[in-house]
Amino acid sequence: MEYVRTPLNRRKSPFIGILNSPNRRANLLLYRDDYSFILMNRYPYNAGHLLVLPVREVTDFDELTEMERQVLFSSVLRAQRILKQAMQPEGFNIGFNVGAAAGAGIASHLHAHVVPRWNGDTNFMPVIGETKVLPQALETLYDQLLPFAEAEK
Repeated sequence: MEYVRTPLNRRKSPFIGILNSPNRRANLLLYRDDYSFILMNRYPYNAGHLLVLPVREVTDFDELTEMERQVLFSSVLRAQRILKQAMQPEGFNIGFNVGAAAGAGIASHLHAHVVPRWNGDTNFMPVIGETKVLPQALETLYDQLLPFAEAEK
């Protein structure tokens, strides 16, 4: 709640701390290479919602080197493959919110959202109750996804 209550312009990226932590499971870190990493979104839109980030903290694509851009987009595809194998979704939402005005909750660290989707997976809860009901605990889903992430290395 401390992070959520902090004004947007004073929030620091939690992602660097995740990279420096030895506890991958506690941080829901599924994959890392020299230029990018994949982790589960702690506040998901849908079960299986992954984030794909460059290792280097940047705010926009033009700050990335060519190699960083290539590896980042390869990791977006890797995240999609992990979800396809582990969860068999019927579709995906994949995108970037660049800047706070575009909806980036953590605008200081560019990241992609890879969200698996199924026909009929939305209901009245997000609209009426302003909450999302997830069918599985994050740690349980992490354990389900991890073997597929490790096979991608």
